[in-house]
Amino acid sequence: MSNVHASSHPLVAHKLSRLRDKNTDPKKFRELVREVSALLAYEATADLATMPRELETPLEKMSGAELKEKIGLVPILRAGLGMVDGLWDLMPSAEVWHIGLYRDEHTLRPVEYYNKLPLEPTVSVCLILDPMLATGGSAIATTDVLKRWGVKKIKFVGLIGAPEGIKKMQEMHPDVDIYLGEIDRGLNEHAYIVPGLGDAGDRQFGTG
Repeated sequence: MSNVHASSHPLVAHKLSRLRDKNTDPKKFRELVREVSALLAYEATADLATMPRELETPLEKMSGAELKEKIGLVPILRAGLGMVDGLWDLMPSAEVWHIGLYRDEHTLRPVEYYNKLPLEPTVSVCLILDPMLATGGSAIATTDVLKRWGVKKIKFVGLIGAPEGIKKMQEMHPDVDIYLGEIDRGLNEHAYIVPGLGDAGDRQFGTG
């Protein structure tokens, strides 16, 4: 799984344990999602291209660096929304584009209900944001949309992944790097990640 990057950072492990705890309230859950997302984004953006930037410190002139590539954040509605602010804290100039998908409870396949992407891509790198990579259906469908849009460089950033979803994503889009906080045991009969953390959307927004 050379394109799968599971974080080994102790802060990620610590905060994910807090996230998983069923007694963590929605306010704290949202804070933790934001914090873990920022830590994972740090790892996922390590290879972004930069270009020189001339500047002057209080002591002298020097050549620094600034991002060369224009970044797009693509949260999968609705659970992915909670990850945006963590990445925005690091990249305030990143564009945010929303793609709405829900899982049909009978077929377990994603259904697209919202997409407002312009005709031509406005970014060169897209980070797909979704807390859970379970069956892989939503991640695959979103990647399909972005590739049709014309984006060449796509990465997936999630909090927890299941081997089933990772394998499916690799089969369909082997060129997309996957960044996760942890890889869990697998899926249960309802296609939920176990041990997981429950429904990330419900826990963020206090529903369900």
